[in-house]
Amino acid sequence: MNTYTIKKCENGTLLLLDQQGQEVSALDILQRTEPHRVFAFEGQMGAGKTTFIKHLCEQMGTRDVVNSPTFAIVNVYDVKLPQSGEVYHFDCYRLKDIREAMDFGAEEYLYSGNYCFIEWPKLIESLLPEDTVYIHLTPLENGDRELKIEC
Repeated sequence: MNTYTIKKCENGTLLLLDQQGQEVSALDILQRTEPHRVFAFEGQMGAGKTTFIKHLCEQMGTRDVVNSPTFAIVNVYDVKLPQSGEVYHFDCYRLKDIREAMDFGAEEYLYSGNYCFIEWPKLIESLLPEDTVYIHLTPLENGDRELKIEC
């Protein structure tokens, strides 16, 4: 399991540090987890899941507004890196059961070969590919976030 620290800068940008305190980009995480495409983000309310996904999508070159798809369930963003394509951003918090996920075509998104970033993945865990990468976000007392990656 790889561990990182996320610091929020005064200008609102995020700084991602590895265990040695060296700055890394969010894109480095994608490189280090190649060829995985499905990422399940876990953490309490306010842990920074949406904020980190926004940061990641911005580094992937999206010009779309990245926000929580709480009511839409899934947002689609056009990205340029690491290749041009689409990213699917799920928020499963409001789903009542797995049938709702199946009704909106979750499996088609998950097995499309495109990046999928999923907040609150527990409800749809049985649909997730075996090689799903789990990203655990934990708020720290000083306001930073700990990010742990489990492949």
